[in-house]
Amino acid sequence: MKSNLLFDFIVDKENKTICVKREFNADLELVWQAWTTPELLDQWWGPRPWRAETKTMDFREGGFWLYAMVGPKGEKHWSKADYISIVKQRSFTAKDGFCDEHGTLNPAFPQNLWENQFSETGKQVLVTVTLTFDHLKDLEQTIAMGFKEGFTMGLNQLDELLLTLKH
Repeated sequence: MKSNLLFDFIVDKENKTICVKREFNADLELVWQAWTTPELLDQWWGPRPWRAETKTMDFREGGFWLYAMVGPKGEKHWSKADYISIVKQRSFTAKDGFCDEHGTLNPAFPQNLWENQFSETGKQVLVTVTLTFDHLKDLEQTIAMGFKEGFTMGLNQLDELLLTLKH
């Protein structure tokens, strides 16, 4: 299914950022819920055949999301997002990184700052995600690990999910 919804993926090595802009054909409340509710996140976050499995989510400033990416053979790779700021249905920021099942960050992998902004554009919602890295090598490692392909697949899965959730 070809879509005419906006999708931009821009890598800015000079500023150590990745900026993803993606429109969704749904209302703001529904898109916000899909990004902030574990039962919905687990349905679209991550590339198939992998799936997300939330262990803990406390969506508030100072809270965190601890989840595993579960592979087709049951293997688990853990990640944690520490929420820094939240403005309901407008934006949230979080520091993200790979960790163990208890949330202890793994320094062998890059951490980055996620800034997610949500805005209505007519009948669509534009989500702008800016990832900022401390070091260029961290950005390059994230790209080499297949971030663009995996995140794109997840966003497409969110499109599919939103179609099933619309009233």
